[in-house]
Amino acid sequence: MARRAGLRSVAVVYLLAVLLGPLAMVFYRAFGQGVRPLWVALTDANTVHAFRLTLEITAIAVPVNTVFGVVCALAIVRRRFPGAGIVNALVDLPLALSPVVVGLMLFLLYGRTGWFGPSLAGHGVQVLFATPSLVLATIFVSLPFVAREVVPTLRELGDEQEQAAYTLGASGRQAFWRITLPSIRWAVVYGVVLTTARSLGEYGAVAVVSGHIEGKTETATLRVQDYYENFNTAGAYGIAIVLAAISVLVLLALTLLRPKEGA
Repeated sequence: MARRAGLRSVAVVYLLAVLLGPLAMVFYRAFGQGVRPLWVALTDANTVHAFRLTLEITAIAVPVNTVFGVVCALAIVRRRFPGAGIVNALVDLPLALSPVVVGLMLFLLYGRTGWFGPSLAGHGVQVLFATPSLVLATIFVSLPFVAREVVPTLRELGDEQEQAAYTLGASGRQAFWRITLPSIRWAVVYGVVLTTARSLGEYGAVAVVSGHIEGKTETATLRVQDYYENFNTAGAYGIAIVLAAISVLVLLALTLLRPKEGA
């Protein structure tokens, strides 16, 4: 009993030191100079644009990775095909690569001397230093989360119910919408939450491909850097608070909406 209490105490102290402590310090510093500097920084036109751009990128990346994650998980668990193990490993690649490396790869692919850059430029399509590069970078770094939540759930469920539906005359589409998707819905929701949080907080990859163009390609995280480097700490901490608050609200909503175990 004492050993369990000691382990819980270590876990709580660790969380306080690593997670809650820094977050509390950000809140303290944000309001250290009063509310007015914070309000001025958050209502600045470039800051508003940075938040809008971040939300637009997230609104694109999350649905794309949700669909990909579910399809990929179904292919890995429910299908047998050559190279399935390689696909399973490649899904985890964004977790192993540094986001800066991801940005560099996109830069090499879509730059002026890259594989696709000259061809796209010839058709008037600009990828680097524009919204498309930010979307591609965010999609890449947040790609694994839905798949990694859905794969173990599918393996645990098995396919007995789906096979029974097939024997009763259900098509593959009907079995998916009526049996598979309802069974994995909370795994999908968790994956969406993680993907959303990752998309909102992405910095490394977008920093490489964005060009830091104020009012055009500057996301909220890049705006934090801009404010901090220009000694506007209230603005930097304020944006950080807003991003943290969005993630916390999403997690709280998930916790409240999820049915209780055994319900």
